[in-house]
Amino acid sequence: MKDTTPLDQGWSLHHDGDRLPAAVPGCVHTDLLAAGLIPDPFLGTNEPEVAWIGRRDWTYTLDLPAHGSRHERTDLVFDGLDTAAAITLGGTLLGSTRNMHRRYRFDATGLAGELKVEFTSAYTEAERVRALVGDRPNVYPEPFQYIRKMASSFGWDWGPTLPGAGIWKPARLEHWSTARLAEVRPLVTVDGGTGRVELHVTVERTASGAGRPLTVRAAVAGAEAEAVLDGDTGVLTLEAADVALWWPRGYGEQPRYDLVLTLADTTGPLDTWQRRIGFRTVELRTAPDATGTPFTLAVNGEALFVRGANWIPDDTLITRVTPARYRHRLQQAADANIDLIRVWGGGIYEQEAFYEACDELGLLVWQDFLFACSAYPEEQPLRGEVEAEARDNVVRLMPHPSLVLWNGNNENLWGFRDWGWEEELKGGSAGGDSWGEGYYLGLLPRIVAELDPTRPYSAGSPWSGSWDHHPNDTDHGTHHSWEVWNRQDFAEYRASVPRFVSEFGWQAPPAYATLRRALPNEELAADSPGMLHHQKAEDGNGKLNRGVERHFELPTGAGDFDRWHYLTQLIQARAIATGIEHWRSHWPHCAGTVVWQINDCWPVSSWAAIDGDGRLKPLHHELRRLYADRLLTLQPADRDGAPRIALVNQSAEPWTTTLRLRRLDADGNVLAETAAELTADARAVHRLPVPAELLPADGSGKEYLVADADGLRAVHFPVPDKAFGYPQPEYELAVEEAADGAFDVVVTARTLVRDLLLQADRIDPAAAADRGLTTLLPGERTTIRVHGATAVPTAGQVREAVFCVEPS
Repeated sequence: MKDTTPLDQGWSLHHDGDRLPAAVPGCVHTDLLAAGLIPDPFLGTNEPEVAWIGRRDWTYTLDLPAHGSRHERTDLVFDGLDTAAAITLGGTLLGSTRNMHRRYRFDATGLAGELKVEFTSAYTEAERVRALVGDRPNVYPEPFQYIRKMASSFGWDWGPTLPGAGIWKPARLEHWSTARLAEVRPLVTVDGGTGRVELHVTVERTASGAGRPLTVRAAVAGAEAEAVLDGDTGVLTLEAADVALWWPRGYGEQPRYDLVLTLADTTGPLDTWQRRIGFRTVELRTAPDATGTPFTLAVNGEALFVRGANWIPDDTLITRVTPARYRHRLQQAADANIDLIRVWGGGIYEQEAFYEACDELGLLVWQDFLFACSAYPEEQPLRGEVEAEARDNVVRLMPHPSLVLWNGNNENLWGFRDWGWEEELKGGSAGGDSWGEGYYLGLLPRIVAELDPTRPYSAGSPWSGSWDHHPNDTDHGTHHSWEVWNRQDFAEYRASVPRFVSEFGWQAPPAYATLRRALPNEELAADSPGMLHHQKAEDGNGKLNRGVERHFELPTGAGDFDRWHYLTQLIQARAIATGIEHWRSHWPHCAGTVVWQINDCWPVSSWAAIDGDGRLKPLHHELRRLYADRLLTLQPADRDGAPRIALVNQSAEPWTTTLRLRRLDADGNVLAETAAELTADARAVHRLPVPAELLPADGSGKEYLVADADGLRAVHFPVPDKAFGYPQPEYELAVEEAADGAFDVVVTARTLVRDLLLQADRIDPAAAADRGLTTLLPGERTTIRVHGATAVPTAGQVREAVFCVEPS
């Protein structure tokens, strides 16, 4: 039987003549941090002080004595090396690597001594390849398209520039004889209640194993199969009766079954392989209709409105992301009623723990191939690496039932058409035909069709389905909506109804406690040095400020940071709410939204709903409302300009409710009111006009509309906040002890209190509130539960952490 020796202890990192203890898995940055030799690049303005790390070569060594194995073969296996490296053992060169996104295996039989992994600087390797293939357009001034390395490690408009090196995934020795399982591909389908697994098996043999009959046996859900392999490949088919379907969260349960495969010869077992699989079908419905080309995911025949979020690496120093951290972050996503995570193409193919957690939580995974915001050369040596990487990861990830879509790239087809790349490529020395299109429309779909035909493939995001339409056409395929954040008010989200919105977002700074930890001793201001350093987007603060100014007077005075911080977080939540409410109200024409983004990789002002320290922004709480099965929304101007109410029901049962509409004045007086019983069918939207007598007068700064149904509320104010005659907010606040060390904050409104927010981390950095923005009418009360604080604060201390809209 194959046995394994982990190589996770005893490594050294060579640095300026010294040997430092090195962690494997790990990276140069974390090893230098552990040794106290560099400042934390996430704090203050330290990031540029460690820029030298990415421009140096680095060496890792391990003393590897003779292992004494009686097996015929010993392989040295690296699950991930970042990135360009030469590997020697006992003075023998085993091979070299050029890709952090794939696994490597070297024959180390009979070798011992010093194991050395010599990493070349990522910049050196990228420039070597650039010299071979010529320049290509790129939206960032870093050479990430010339090396198969995490693109965002070179910096992004939300991330620091910290390209490093290291053995970033486990390393081991594998000892085996006769044969081993080299590749196992399970094609999992279901028809009625019968689950079918077609196992494609490839073995590698030693010289003595050549020609020897081998037996493969498989079992799943009570079904068994066996086959004899005379060659190196074989197929086993298992059919399991009465299997339970795996569903995305909100649609059903997530049952999984152990799939076990054993390779044996006449002497006994030689190797085993085991995964947990789920039975489900997935399809991408793109047949043209009267208005264009839909993009509708269906699981087990059920068409979905996708409630999604984009995922970036959860830490720029990716080896710090543990299985527990993956599980916690993805649970936070599920808590926001998210049902799909898009793994964005400038990051990594995530570790197994990520996909395991998604399987368990019922979070669908849209997996980008790793190409983002750049023209990628299609010549060697990159083409061979791209193919090997794609094959490796398709096979590695395909057992996971959560994985439902392969996607070719992020924004590169759009970039070619709209960002001047086409003209630049035509005039360049490399010519205009080698920029990545051959990957997205040729190589990658062929690999998916060959290896994983159970899943759909899309060429890119955004992508309209063909060059017959603009790549970012709202009527065809997927759409990225960035014009609004960059140049417009968020109300402009209502100007169109794309078939599927796979990116849109609005920035806000992180939580106050996160800023205090990341910027110690800094007097916080919107434009203080640390705040500006932790703002990576082009004109990011300008866009934040303009977003606020369209609705409020911009706080600019000394001591106004707290107000600015609240308003920017408020505008982020309102902006995303405007888009999602509008687009959800147009299901099934619009079949999904994937907000940019769920998480952050360091403390930064960004589009994230969860900041770099894992704290929830108000947006996270708002997503929980926006992505709930039932949503009540007021659309002040639908596509035809008419105001409408929409009851969005994504649950499996009809929603019958009493809808109460009230037109009120700023003092809380009811000017008009109506109530009616309505039903929204299962998985459907019920739209109806707002009665004319309930509409606030156009341009009124004194009237607003409130809709209530089953505890859900929607409000419409006809003018920007700064033009509305808000009363000075008055409310009573009490603090009450609760169970398990928590406490309740009870707020009773005496006036209209709009968008009340308790920033619990201002009371205690470990404290978190169970809700975000809340609007109270005069006389209404809300209770906010706070967990995590070390002590129960006074009402006065809590008031210091409470914000709401105030009159201009």
